[in-house]
Amino acid sequence: GCYVTKRGQSREACNIHDGKNDTFYIFNHLDFEITYHSGEGESWGEAFGEDGGRIVAAKVQVSSLNSATCTHGAGPVMFHSTVKDIEIPFTYSVKFKKNNDIRWVSRWDYILKSLPQTRIQWFSIFNSLVIVLLLSGMVAMVLLRTLCRDIARYHEHMYTINEDDMQEEFGWKLVHGDVFRPPRYGLLLSVLIGNGIQIAIMSLITLIFACLGFLSPARRGALMTCNYSIVFSCRKTYLIYSGAIICYVLLGTAAGYTSARLYKLFGGEDRKKNVMMTALACPGVIFGIFFILNIILWANGSSAAIPFTTFIALLALWFCVSTPLVFLGAFHGFRSPAPRHPVRVNHIPRQIPEQTMYTKPIPGVLMGGVLPFGCIFIQLFFILNSIW
Repeated sequence: GCYVTKRGQSREACNIHDGKNDTFYIFNHLDFEITYHSGEGESWGEAFGEDGGRIVAAKVQVSSLNSATCTHGAGPVMFHSTVKDIEIPFTYSVKFKKNNDIRWVSRWDYILKSLPQTRIQWFSIFNSLVIVLLLSGMVAMVLLRTLCRDIARYHEHMYTINEDDMQEEFGWKLVHGDVFRPPRYGLLLSVLIGNGIQIAIMSLITLIFACLGFLSPARRGALMTCNYSIVFSCRKTYLIYSGAIICYVLLGTAAGYTSARLYKLFGGEDRKKNVMMTALACPGVIFGIFFILNIILWANGSSAAIPFTTFIALLALWFCVSTPLVFLGAFHGFRSPAPRHPVRVNHIPRQIPEQTMYTKPIPGVLMGGVLPFGCIFIQLFFILNSIW
């Protein structure tokens, strides 16, 4: 309901016109309008015949109606702020409307078209992206002009630099021979980067299809063009996997190739361990967390629990499709020549002086990640709000 103040001002989005001052109005009546498709001319309509159909739209209108018999034209339900006891009838009416022009597959279009205000954010998003690209290009040009000559000189005289030349260097130039030193945990880093590339490409493809309008609001998280079904005849269960999972499984080659190239660049020798960790580590952690959460849902009898056959299908996709593709990508990655460093790596690591508090890893990650996180969060909020 809503309230009209003593000065005649409406509160709580009151749509009562010419209301009395210091009066409460109660919205006690709901008018439902159900639009349905009878199935005429559709393959799924044969099961209904003339006795039913599929609902394609539903609208509700609230109003204040002081009538127990839903008589339209009756006055609104209102009472003064000093009234303590009042009897209010709550009613509703339902109207069914046949409309075969709205197809079942396009039943959500009227909701998407009724939100035009979400489209205005595309200009600000595009503007922000252009600004970021221009600034990044300017910074890259400055860095290239500054570093190109030094890198070329180090590469040309990598074996002729003497101690006098080293004394003249300062800042970043002092560590030019240590920046490409293999990390301490090169195996773990290569595995994580390989799986990260796989997830990043999957997210990009999914977002592109969503931006092109292939997202189906009928199934949250599913892409109509990338879905496929597996039918288990024994239980007549249809399992629909979203395009994101399919893209993730098929991109195992990218994960294996990236991980193998990086591991080879770091000088790693245990190639079998690298391939096995790339194929099993990150997907295993995700699957384990998902399985534990689903066990909790099973124990509580929740309808959101995933059937056991779905887990069997996911395991089949993991071991029969994703894992062989990771091995294939790693095979080509290890066969490819290792990338060459632009400068020579010193045999003896340079001693690192004592670091201040804000240059240590944890404070550096927190301070350096706040600004990018804020920008990305705001942009993703506008993008997802415009899509959905």
